[in-house]
Amino acid sequence: MSDDDLSEQLSKTNAALAEWAARSASESDALIERFERMGYEVRDKSVDEVTEILKKPPTRPAQS
Repeated sequence: MSDDDLSEQLSKTNAALAEWAARSASESDALIERFERMGYEVRDKSVDEVTEILKKPPTRPAQS
């Protein structure tokens, strides 16, 4: 498998995980809190918005 194929597969996997996590967070205040502490600004966002946010690095430093 070439590096391009691996990169594409990783990108697809990350997108699928971001969607799964966003849908899970829509039903879990605790998960929203965890993402917020990790530096992702997801509070009061739609599932689609959270999905896009989770595809990128956090925008704030993580909190303890």
